[in-house]
Amino acid sequence: MSKQFFSKLSQNYIEVLEDNEYYDITIEVGEDPNVKIFRAHMIVLCYRSPFLRRILASKKMNNDVTLVHIKFPNISPEIFQIILKYVYGGIISLNEKEPLEILRVLAAADQLCLQEIVDYLQEYLINNEFEWMEQHFGLVYQIGFQSNSLLEIQNFCTNCMTKSPQKIFKSFDFTSLSEKSLISLIKRDDLQIKEIEVWEYVLKWGLEKNSTLLPDPTTWSDNDFKTMESTLQHCLPLVRFFSLSSEDFFKKVRPYKKLLKHQLYEELLESYLNPNSVPSDNILPPRYKNVDKIIDSTIINLNIVSLISRWIDNDIKSKFAFTRELYLPYEFKLLLRGSRDGFTPKKFHELCDDILSTVTFIKIKGTEEIIGGYNPLKWKSYDVGEWGETKDSFIFSFKNKDNFKESILSRVIDTSYALFYDSRFGPTFGDGDLDIFAGEGGEYSCRDCVQQSYEKKIRDTSDLFTIEDYEVFQIIRKNDNYIFT
Repeated sequence: MSKQFFSKLSQNYIEVLEDNEYYDITIEVGEDPNVKIFRAHMIVLCYRSPFLRRILASKKMNNDVTLVHIKFPNISPEIFQIILKYVYGGIISLNEKEPLEILRVLAAADQLCLQEIVDYLQEYLINNEFEWMEQHFGLVYQIGFQSNSLLEIQNFCTNCMTKSPQKIFKSFDFTSLSEKSLISLIKRDDLQIKEIEVWEYVLKWGLEKNSTLLPDPTTWSDNDFKTMESTLQHCLPLVRFFSLSSEDFFKKVRPYKKLLKHQLYEELLESYLNPNSVPSDNILPPRYKNVDKIIDSTIINLNIVSLISRWIDNDIKSKFAFTRELYLPYEFKLLLRGSRDGFTPKKFHELCDDILSTVTFIKIKGTEEIIGGYNPLKWKSYDVGEWGETKDSFIFSFKNKDNFKESILSRVIDTSYALFYDSRFGPTFGDGDLDIFAGEGGEYSCRDCVQQSYEKKIRDTSDLFTIEDYEVFQIIRKNDNYIFT
């Protein structure tokens, strides 16, 4: 049996801190005029802080004097007093402490590698000062990402950026974000904010960095535009201008045309005036929006879902349509996933037969390729194969889930041979255009793509391929017709 007397021990160590006789180290903290020198004990600091142990070991090697002196100008005396009380007595009191002071204690504790108190203060701030942290996001972000130890603060910032960007942009210290912080924010694909607002906030940030410029660009000289362009040079490529409406482009981008590269501006202009012009390869796609119940997939993303939905509805008015906005009129209900349900035609027919309107996605092993097809009819299982006739089916391929601009859409041309129904086959389109066949072992063994019943070949090769995973979805039109995000 043992009993622990930590309370008295803590009290005694705090008394040691306050004793002026046996110290062997002085610590100077703060900057003029707020500077203070603390007396401390090397043995205590070495065992409480790995950072201080390294500092003091270096000092001892290069200095034979008995009394060691170190400086921390970036830590205020008030904050260091709180840190020392924790180091000696294991006590930290946050009563009546402002959130800003607690954040500064956290930053100092992190600098001194006091992980125990770092973990505690992160949790305390997130649980008790959530709103304050949102309002002072710029400061919280800068402190949180200056160290790899502040993971909880970093997760808080990431969640805020993706879920509540308006609160961040509208916080009064938004313009104090560093360029690095702003870039990490606006480069995100899942930033939940309208693109025109991204542009407006980028301009606001740039104006804050150039306080002599008036907000009205008609008052700017050529040199003013060059100054602003230099300030925003790393941010401008991350604004997805092609996602803007023609009205927003005309009213809110055209006045700043001198900030944009000439080629970019001309291509933007052409995209609105000539919908048949071909987009360049470096156009960023629309950002993902949080739309519930669209798709649960390990193979594809929302950009592919949007494009497939356009193909189903023949809603391609412009070659720039994929850059403007996500088109999400359907819910994609997962029926089968190979890695979950198995790679056999038996399981495919068990889970997918007699269900209208399905889309199949197949990821090819050893490459990033994704191929598949849309069946507007029902899949069926016959011991002797039969053909399914439709004019609305199509097959497709993507180089990878992020490179949907090099996609291939191949619509059926021989409608009598659009689909193939057989108990030994999985989802099969055309007379070999997309075949998935099982041998004696029950799992798919023959998989190939040739061009027969559909207008284009969807693979560069006719070689057999191996399936890494595949998914089959039923598509269900939403009650509210369609949603643009």
